[in-house]
Formats: sequence, C-alpha cells, structure tokens
Amino acid sequence: MSIRESDWKVFKRLRAVALERFSQRALDECQKICSKRDATAHERYGELYGLIHERNREMALAFDHFSRSSALSCLRLIRMHHLLTEAEVAEFSEETQSATNVAR
Repeated sequence: MSIRESDWKVFKRLRAVALERFSQRALDECQKICSKRDATAHERYGELYGLIHERNREMALAFDHFSRSSALSCLRLIRMHHLLTEAEVAEFSEETQSATNVAR
C-alpha cells in the first residue's frame, strides 16, 4: 500500500528528524560503552563493534528504502524505535497513523 501524497510530504520531513534522533541515540550508546571503567579496552571494543553492527542493521531497515511504496513500513519501524513525538505522529492522517500503529 502506498502512502497518500499529503502524508508523503510529512514523512519526508520527519524521516530526517527521526534519522537524526536515531543517530544521536546510537552515538550516546557508543559513548556510554567507551566510558566504562570496569571493562578492558578489548571488551569495550567488542561491545562497541556489536552495537554498531546492530544499529547499522536497524538503521538500514528503517531508513534505506526511501520511496512512497515503502514509506508505511519504514514509518512503522521508525515508530517502533520511538523516534517521533506524539505531536509529530499526529501530523499524519488517521489512516497512516492506524496503518503504522505499533501498539497493536
């Protein structure tokens, strides 16, 4: 199912906001790992490597397919990661909100 034109315009704008939030969250997680005092450098490196690998996979699923035909599934993933505020989600039509609701 393709997203309606008005929601596509909202999605294009909010996708960039969500991507920035996702990236900042990942960087914050990296910083937390790097600042651990009770782990060796090698342990921190391994944990950091795993985190980056996992976040890169998640980012690809939610953000790499930028088309109207994939917007609803991407928006659902973005919402699963809690990257939009309720006010931002409310900018979408009821139909799109319902189709991407993660509380089902």
